[in-house]
Amino acid sequence: MPAAFLGHGNPMNALDDNRYTRAWRAFGEAVPRPRAILVVSAHWYINATAVTAMRRPRTIHDFFGFPQRLFDVDYPAPGLPELAEEVSDAVHPTWVGADVDSWGIDHGTWSVLVHAFPEADIPVVQLSLNADKDLDYHLGLGAALAPLRDSGVLVVASGNIVHNLGGMNRRLADEGYDWARRFDDGARELVLGSPGSVGSLDAHRDFTRAVPTPDHFLPLMYLAGLADAGGSTDVLVDGYAYGSLSMTAYTLDLPCPTAGDGPGAAPELPADVPPDHSNI
Repeated sequence: MPAAFLGHGNPMNALDDNRYTRAWRAFGEAVPRPRAILVVSAHWYINATAVTAMRRPRTIHDFFGFPQRLFDVDYPAPGLPELAEEVSDAVHPTWVGADVDSWGIDHGTWSVLVHAFPEADIPVVQLSLNADKDLDYHLGLGAALAPLRDSGVLVVASGNIVHNLGGMNRRLADEGYDWARRFDDGARELVLGSPGSVGSLDAHRDFTRAVPTPDHFLPLMYLAGLADAGGSTDVLVDGYAYGSLSMTAYTLDLPCPTAGDGPGAAPELPADVPPDHSNI
C-alpha cells in the first residue's frame, strides 16, 4: 500500500470542491483498494498512544460555529477492531491502548475521506497522537508501522505543516505569509530528500510561528517515518490558506502528477467565529 500526508485545513473542505479536495479524490482513485485505512489525525491528541477498536465508530464533529450542513455530515465507515492488535504487534515494545468506546472518526479524518473514499465502505481505524512524546518518538512510531503496508493497510496522516490559527487573515484566502512559505519549503526539502531528518525542523527559524502547537505538525512525522523505512515521496498538492495555513500534501509510493492542477482556493471560514477558537 502507498501512504499519504494530507493537509486538511478548514473543516469546510469536507463540503467544498477545490483543488485540494480534487487532489484528495485523485489520491483515493489511484490507491489500490485497502483492507483498512489507519489514520493519524491531528484532532486525536491525547496523553497516550491508542487505536480505535470499535466495530462502528461514530462520526465526531469536533468544532463549533460552522453551518449545520457540516454537522449533518456522517461518515459511516466500519471499524476493524482486530487491527488494534496488529498495530500493537508492529510497534512492540511501544505500548498501544485499545479504545473501544471513547473516540471514533474525527473531522481530521472524515473531512478528507469523504473525498478520497466517498463510499465509506472501507474500515477506518484511528491512531492517537501521544502529547507526552517528542518528535523522534512519533517519527520512530511511523517507521514501525511500515509492515502494515504489506498487509493492505493504507496509512493516512492528516494535519497541516503550517498551522497558526491565531495568525489567519481572511483577506489572504489563497496566500501564505513569507515565514509560512519558508517553513513549508524547508519541510518539503526534507520530506522529499531526507525524511528521517524531518524532526530537525524544530530548529528552523520559523518553527515557533509555523507550529505554535504540535498537534497538526505531528502527523507529518508518521509519513516521514514510513518514508525513511523505504519508499519515494511526492507532492500531491501544495498551497496556502489565510496566510498562516499550509495545505501541502504528500504521497508515498504513489505519484499523482496532475492531482494539484486547476483553480480553487480553500473555502471561506464562518464570519462570526474566531478561527483559533473553532476547533475543539
